[in-house]
Order: sequence, then C-alpha cells, then structure tokens
Amino acid sequence: MKYLIGSSILITTVAANLAFAADVYGPYPITLKGYDGDATNSVSYSGQVGRQLLHNSLKKAISSGAAMNVTKAYFNGSDSDLTLLDPVSSADFKVDVTNINDVSKTNLSGKAYKGTINGWPGAMTGKEVLESMIERAAQTENGYDAIHGYDYAQLVSKFAMGAVFYHQACDNYLDEKLEADNKPNNKPYKDGAYYTGKEHSWDEGFGYWGAAAHGATLSARVNYDIAKKKDMASADANGDGVVNLKSEMNYAHAYYASAYDKGGVTDYYNTITEAFIDGRQIITDANGDALSDSARTDLKAKARVICSNWEKVIAESVFKYAGSVYGDLEKLKANPGDEKLMRAHAKHWGELKGFALSLHTSGQNLGELGTRIDRLIGLGPVVNGSAVTGVDGGGNYFEMGDADADKYMVHMLKLQKLMEDEFGVTAKNNDKLAGISNISEILGAGDSAEND
Repeated sequence: MKYLIGSSILITTVAANLAFAADVYGPYPITLKGYDGDATNSVSYSGQVGRQLLHNSLKKAISSGAAMNVTKAYFNGSDSDLTLLDPVSSADFKVDVTNINDVSKTNLSGKAYKGTINGWPGAMTGKEVLESMIERAAQTENGYDAIHGYDYAQLVSKFAMGAVFYHQACDNYLDEKLEADNKPNNKPYKDGAYYTGKEHSWDEGFGYWGAAAHGATLSARVNYDIAKKKDMASADANGDGVVNLKSEMNYAHAYYASAYDKGGVTDYYNTITEAFIDGRQIITDANGDALSDSARTDLKAKARVICSNWEKVIAESVFKYAGSVYGDLEKLKANPGDEKLMRAHAKHWGELKGFALSLHTSGQNLGELGTRIDRLIGLGPVVNGSAVTGVDGGGNYFEMGDADADKYMVHMLKLQKLMEDEFGVTAKNNDKLAGISNISEILGAGDSAEND
C-alpha cells in the first residue's frame, strides 16, 4: 500500500484504467444464483457475431459470383465448414478465425423479419425478399443485373443488416425481452447457461449492434479504420497479435455510425455503445435478482436511446445514398449510356433501397411516412428511361417505359428533406439540398411522393 501513497503517476494510471473499463463492454461477473461452473465472464454474444460474419461473407460471395448453393449456405447456415470471406487476414490486419462455424454454427434466415415488405416487388416477407434477391443474384454476373439496375450484393447486404440485426435487436431483445416475465434476471437464459435471462438478452442486442467491446474508448476515425481493416494496432485491444472477431471488430451499422461521426457533427457510435454499457451495468448491479421496476424503467430508457439513434444511423444512410443517386443521374444526363456510371448508379441505388427497407423492420409502424418513403424510391432505379414497377405471376419484373430521370432527382431531394424533417438527421453526407438556392420552389408546396 505504501506505493499508492503520494504516487501521482500510479494514481493517474489506476484512474485511467478504471475509466477505460467503464467504457468497455465487459467482462462482467457471473451473477446467476447457484452457478458452480468455471465461467468467470457472463458476457455471451457469439451467435450474433457469427451472423455478422455470415452477412459479410454473403455480400462477398454474391459480388464474386459464387454459386447459389454457396450464397444460400451463408444465408441458411451449414453443418459443413463455412469459410470466412470477410474479414480475412492480411499482412497488415490479422484475424483469429477462418471458419465461421468456429465462432457460432448459426444462420441469418431464421432471424430475418417475417412481416410483409411492401416496398419490394411481390409483397413478400423480409425473409422471402432476401431469399428472392439471393436467388436472382445467382442468375447474374457477380450479382449485377444491368437490365433492371439491381446490385444484389448491396441490396442483400443493406437489407439484411436491417431485417436481421436492427430488427432482432430493437423488435425483440431490447423490446419484448425487457419485460419482467420474459427472460427474467433471476433465472438462467436457458438450462445450463452461466448467464441470466436479462444479461444474455442485452448481450445479444449488443452483438447485433456490431461495435467492438472497446470501441467507446476510441475515436470515430479509429473505429472507422478498424472496420475498413486499416488499424490493427487499435483493434487488437488485448495485444495478442490478432484481431478477435468476437470482441475487437466493428461491423454493420456500428461501422456506418463511425463513418458519420468522423465528420465531427454526430456521436452515434458512442451514444449507442455507451447506452449498451450503461444498461449492462444496471443488469449486473442486480446481482442475479429479478430486476426491480425502477431498474427495468432505467433499462428501457437506455434501450430507447439505442434504438432511436440506431434508426437515425439508418436514416442518415438513406439521406446519403439519396444524394449519391441524385449525383449519379446528373452525371448520366451528361453521359447517357456510360456503363461505368450506370454501374455506380446501381450500387448506390441498391444501398439506398436496402437501408430504406430496413426502416420498416424495427417493430415501429411508420404508417404514411413509410409509404411516402417507398413511393419516392420506387421499386427500381431509372435505367435508360425505364424502371421496374412490379412483378408478374411468373416472378418476372415488369417496367414503366417512360421513367423520368429529372422527376426522380426531385424525388431524391424530397427524400433527403424527409430524412431531415422526420428523422432529424444531422450528419447529412452527400447533402444535395444545401447547394440548391431555390429548393422550396423545386420541392413545391404539395406533398406528392408517388414515383409513378
């Protein structure tokens, strides 16, 4: 103890370590009453990380032209080894896994949104939409349908992020499973578990968010670089020479949050991640007892912070890619038929559509707002004066032959304005509204949102 007295350096170091620990998700002690096993850390979300890896690998498989049996294996899971396609080790960024099943033998399909998605042709459920996209992708070259302007790698990726991760977190683990009689904290999550019902439910929500456990100790730029596999030193929190994909990597919406935050206007990543950390501490402090009403009220408040900001991250993405699509159409007007520009347009539209469809999957009914968003974007991008408007009984897309690029550009401006007005986006990447002096005149006083 004598070394603590008068040692400002050591005291400062201890204080810094405590502050670091307060900003890291775990480890948390075992609180489950009666547990007598060897586990010492109650945190567990390997299934969610497994799904993050399935999502990354599914996107990579589609864009590389993998056969349908391969892409479906990444969607449905497999008892055979599933080679991790992204992230993979390189000389500058080494990861600790090559087989996804070593993290968790799981799937995406079983967790996909089962409600109807009206913003995609066919009136299918979220799961069916993803299945259809994956099947259609296999009939194209590297996931690109040039006739209809569909980039299936982007469509599948961005919608899966919403229809699985966002949906499961905000419409299940941070919603229904926070009720007193659903996965109570004074019982194991399941027979034989070393964690309580509320501990594991909260952990699963965090796994779907996709942040590194130590991400809140890092800057937005560093978290972005970790997601882009550019900063192994910062990712490798425990210094073991590899990036632990269960706890040291940024995925999906957490990655997008860091991308917006590095602009210095927003703080989505830390706001959400720290709310998860604070919520987990509320559960840990219950010490294996059922949560009191006041504790559950506090926990639900943290969940609202998480899901409201998560929704904003998705809305920021809709805003961003609406601007990208607007810019693409400007370039295509000057260079009609340019294949490289058309390919970029399809990519950006796929990202826009996938994120926009995701807004429907949180369990919150968007009502008229959702209809307006769907109609502004439509069912397909403008391709050589045409756009998909539906699907026939045989599953074939049919198109409107007089799609107007100028009108669609106005729709993208209206969409950006809608994200501002209804979701309160503030990062506003690719803002096309700011550069138009007569924007009120262009948008008009009415609220026409139909893409017809």
